[in-house]
Amino acid sequence: MELVDVLALVTALALSSYAVLVKRLRKAVLWIMLGSLAYFGFVRQGCVCPIGSIQDVTLALFDSGYAVPLSVLVFFLLPLLFTLFVGRTFCAAVCPLGAAQDVVVWKPLKLPPWLEQALGVLPFLYLGLAVLFAATGSAFVICEWDPFVSFFRRSGSFQMLAIGAGFLVVGLFIGRPYCRFLCPYGALLSLLSRISRWNVTLTPDDCLKCRICDVACPFGAIAEPDEEAPPRPKPGWRRLLALGALTLGLMAGGAWLGSQLAVPLSKVNRTVKLSERIAAEDAGTLQEQDNWSKAFRATGKPTHELHAAALRVRGQFYQGALLLGAFMGLVIGVKLISLSFDQPHRVYEPDTANCVACGRCYSYCPRVLVQVKREEKRTS
Repeated sequence: MELVDVLALVTALALSSYAVLVKRLRKAVLWIMLGSLAYFGFVRQGCVCPIGSIQDVTLALFDSGYAVPLSVLVFFLLPLLFTLFVGRTFCAAVCPLGAAQDVVVWKPLKLPPWLEQALGVLPFLYLGLAVLFAATGSAFVICEWDPFVSFFRRSGSFQMLAIGAGFLVVGLFIGRPYCRFLCPYGALLSLLSRISRWNVTLTPDDCLKCRICDVACPFGAIAEPDEEAPPRPKPGWRRLLALGALTLGLMAGGAWLGSQLAVPLSKVNRTVKLSERIAAEDAGTLQEQDNWSKAFRATGKPTHELHAAALRVRGQFYQGALLLGAFMGLVIGVKLISLSFDQPHRVYEPDTANCVACGRCYSYCPRVLVQVKREEKRTS
């Protein structure tokens, strides 16, 4: 089945890229999306998943005793490679999580730009936390808190079913909320899509400025023109130095905050939790043993070895949380710099970082419709 899964992924990515960039047909994208939702979602029950594979790859990098199956490595790397060349066509029609949200979009609301930018930081935070917990062998939080896997497997706790249902309800009015404001893999794809060779385009040379594409996009991914805004001046040295100093300050502040959160975050690790439990029982704070402490005491291992292992894990969390805080400071600083020097747009065009290549704008743009009809006549 691993070979079948890899072949299915390659086929879906190729078809999605062809439908988005060559045929430019929303209908074709939708059919591929439904096929991916059926196979990767309900048949394969959301596993293997490129989003969750972040954790497998991370753990393999930090734990020599953990081997990543080749299929998992392919699922992690292949969508990234496709994005580098053809944009986010994985998000367009291959990801079952994105498909589950895309099919329920009903009356999407457009969020204020400041809120969109603020929420756009969350996927990087989730990415950093997922890497931290996986690197320390503590948890695979992306898989444990996958909002749709309970639907795909038709099982799960009431809590997870409620979370998944909540995302779908919100998705009626906020297009793809998980993809846009939480997905850690989407954070990686958004970075690569900025430098991808080809991306979704409309008709920048002869745009009618009819606003139809902007209204049709439920994900806020169409950059609006602002003809009255003058071009921003090129950044001077003072401005660059000021923004650079601000970014360094944010990184330092984030690193300090991360170091303060290291101890609470480390409590996710089972070794740390067990060590604290054993220490509390030995001190008489807890009178009864639980199953974990009974199992440990049955091994006959000395408690000081357990406490030493917990201290090592805490040290890993301190270093990792410090780096995570600095990383988040860098993310916020870079976002502020990009907003500061962003030039006003002259026509309506997709934002390469936020566009999930769903193809809805193709179905409404008059220029694209004319081009599609011409192509159909030429090939018929």
